[in-house]
Amino acid sequence: MEIIVSRKKGFCAGVRRAVEMMERFAREEVPIETLGSIVHNPQVVERLAAKGVTAAESLVQVRGGTAAITAHGMGPMVEEEAKSRGIRLIDATCPIVKKVHLIARDLAAAGYDVVIFGDPKHQEVRGIAEWAGERVLATLEWPPLARSKLSLRKIALLSQTTQGEEDFRLFINKVLESSLGRAREVRIVNTICGVTDAQKGAARELAQGVDLMLVIGGRASANTRHLAETCARAGVETHHIETAGEIDPNWLRGKNRVGVTAGTSTPDWVIEEVVAALELEGGEVLA
Repeated sequence: MEIIVSRKKGFCAGVRRAVEMMERFAREEVPIETLGSIVHNPQVVERLAAKGVTAAESLVQVRGGTAAITAHGMGPMVEEEAKSRGIRLIDATCPIVKKVHLIARDLAAAGYDVVIFGDPKHQEVRGIAEWAGERVLATLEWPPLARSKLSLRKIALLSQTTQGEEDFRLFINKVLESSLGRAREVRIVNTICGVTDAQKGAARELAQGVDLMLVIGGRASANTRHLAETCARAGVETHHIETAGEIDPNWLRGKNRVGVTAGTSTPDWVIEEVVAALELEGGEVLA
């Protein structure tokens, strides 16, 4: 059985930056609490917790004097609330997400109704929406399932950074088809992260040449879920796993080539454990 590891996988720069920031505080023994999971990977969160970096759901729950915004980012009001509570706030927002915050803010200020293609329940999308204020709609469906109060006469289209370019393109087409009759202006800003899109492209290419794909990453990781969806669309048996312990030997029976990839919040050591487990099952890694 051949094991082929994707050429593009694992931590992106924004995730690595956030994790390294928390590790630095741990080394310096500065108590810090993250406002939610620093990244959507339970193994990373557990390892940081063992070093003293804990998580709080909100500033209300922060017991110490220092809190951190996660890599997914938050709305602008968190800074004012932290200041009023006397909490030092560390911003570990991914720089790409931070850029989207400013784009959303400026477009709303310029009179656009900001439409975000993304999961409205996802932490990143909620943060972007808060930067746009009241002139915002976040949805994965068009027309949106809930009736919008926006006029949609002047529309700016953005995307959650981890969505796929093809999905965003289809969404844009639906908006244009239904809105051009009343919309006076439509502006499109491609806010998809190039790294996550490149990972999807590499995963798609790999999936077309193997019998099985294993996609490693947290269950709550949107990027990892999209990777798994990309592989499944290529027509190959695909399993989304968090750890090596989730591999079912029955998946490997009769398989000659197994592909491995991982989301942008998946650390190298978790990927290495999965590859080692496949080697124990008789696999050999192709250089």
